[in-house]
Amino acid sequence: MHSRTLTVGLVQQPCGTGRDANLERSIVEIREAAAEGAQLVLLQELHTGRYFCQTEDPVCFDLAEPIPGPTTDALSRIAQELGVVVVGSIFERRATGLYHNTAVVLDADGSLAGRYRKMHIPDDPGYYEKYYFTPGDLGFTPIDTSVGRLGVLVCWDQWYPEAARLMALAGAEILLYPTAIGWDESVELDEQLRQREAWITVQRAHAIANGLPLVACNRVGFEPDPSGRAAGINFWGNSFICGPQGEFLAQAPEDDPTYLVATVDMDRSEQVRRLWPYLRDRRIDAYDDLLTRYRT
Repeated sequence: MHSRTLTVGLVQQPCGTGRDANLERSIVEIREAAAEGAQLVLLQELHTGRYFCQTEDPVCFDLAEPIPGPTTDALSRIAQELGVVVVGSIFERRATGLYHNTAVVLDADGSLAGRYRKMHIPDDPGYYEKYYFTPGDLGFTPIDTSVGRLGVLVCWDQWYPEAARLMALAGAEILLYPTAIGWDESVELDEQLRQREAWITVQRAHAIANGLPLVACNRVGFEPDPSGRAAGINFWGNSFICGPQGEFLAQAPEDDPTYLVATVDMDRSEQVRRLWPYLRDRRIDAYDDLLTRYRT
């Protein structure tokens, strides 16, 4: 009996100030990944421009667009042309004064299979997302596609075990994380390395704890703070694809634009969960306190 496999790809790229050039670069790399057999391609968070959340500037709201809109139209065309599923990331203008950080899934026929609105919104130096994004209201709901049920989450979501677990409990077959994360160059090197390793480790742990393959796609390159108040962010790349035991199937470097392609054995989740039956042994009768902010 043959295993059910899925060849997945991701695009790790730098972003400049030109929206069309950024999107065209993504599309070129989607083509490259598809030429190597990718059936599903993940793009990084907010891939049509620079990471504008380094500052709070009302002019940046002009970057938002509706769904469907120009970016989903472009991704739909390439998905249909190549017969691949594409996961993109959009600054969604939902209504006047209402915006989301939204991942979109275009199925292999070009149709909009679904969207996920980022649930956890950070508000930290260099990552002032609460100014721009309303927290998601679609829940942790996987998106059904022609290649399987996708558990799509976005960046800050990747630090929360609850998000990955809820996607797994809803039947997600693979976890996907479009991301924009890097370090402040003023931070000492040891701390930079600790931050990066923590980011990689926590996501591999989500794969392990849920017995699911996982794809994390980060941007790369330096982007200055437009306000000049801080140096900017050096995005650390290191995008990767791993299996349901957290094993690396492919990993990108920290400083190079690239794409990755790897074939995932989708039947291994069944095998791994039989050996490590976390879902069976969960004490759901004893977890009520998870719904509290903090136990005193």
